[in-house]
Amino acid sequence: MSKKLIAEANPLAALSPRAANAGSAKKPRQGQGYSARRGRIGLLFLAPWFVGILLLVIAPLIASAYFSLTDYDLITRPNFIGFDNYERMATDDRFWQSMKVTGTYVLFSVPFTLIASLAVAMLLKGGLKALSFFRLVFYLPSLLGASVAIAVVWRQMFSGDGLINGLLALVGIDGPAWVSNPDYSLGTVILLAIWQFGSPMVIFLAGLKQIPESLYDAAALDGASRIQVFRNVTLPLLSPVIFFNLVLGFINAFQAFTPAFIISGGSGGPADSNLFITLYLFQQGFGALDMGYAAALAWVLVIVVGLVTAVNFALQKYWVFYEDRT
Repeated sequence: MSKKLIAEANPLAALSPRAANAGSAKKPRQGQGYSARRGRIGLLFLAPWFVGILLLVIAPLIASAYFSLTDYDLITRPNFIGFDNYERMATDDRFWQSMKVTGTYVLFSVPFTLIASLAVAMLLKGGLKALSFFRLVFYLPSLLGASVAIAVVWRQMFSGDGLINGLLALVGIDGPAWVSNPDYSLGTVILLAIWQFGSPMVIFLAGLKQIPESLYDAAALDGASRIQVFRNVTLPLLSPVIFFNLVLGFINAFQAFTPAFIISGGSGGPADSNLFITLYLFQQGFGALDMGYAAALAWVLVIVVGLVTAVNFALQKYWVFYEDRT
């Protein structure tokens, strides 16, 4: 076959090996350029998120860490004092009281909220009539959230002449002034948190619907009671969902602020029984204008939340069961 025919059949064959290789390498370079352009376009669309995370998260974190090492009153320039703010906490009785109140609130509100939400989810899963209506009713408190209006209504309900004592009087019980009594005031805030169980309830309900009915049928054939089915089938298969709600519950509980602020009138009273750590750092930062100490309190809260979350993740291997775990 002549070179002319070869060139007509394959033009690249008539070129030198270097030219042929250059021609064959042209398309990959075009492909790389196209991928690079797509990558730049993707970064362009992500740019607002990067700017937001930089200005609204990273920069405030750095500034807060710096202010925690200073004496800063929001008016004059910060004065660097090292770790004096952290050393001050060791002898601050109100700080330790705030940690005690916050810890009590977390230890009671989180487990009881999970129990209430799981119980209602089991009830709704059981074929309750008007399911959509009851789902909305139970979720509505969480939809309202820890708003100022809800906290004000709650305070009025548990006041000395409020609705709760009015109902108790109908059965001959003389109820105390719940929100103004140090022995009961924190309990009303915990009860408010438990009442807002709608969000974990919806998550539990979704998790329950993912459990195969065949497992319940097999347990019924084996003669298992409802308690045995719940303990040996439902709880193990629902444990990842329980773990998810537990972690979120702890994080949200440590950040509670509005109910304690409204019910105590911003003072943390009576007798500092509602002095949450979030409320105390608010008082220090915007009441006493001691923003340096408030920033240090905030970082202690961050460390505590991080440690509690880390402990939860470390312990999950003992009670959380995943499908792919051998």
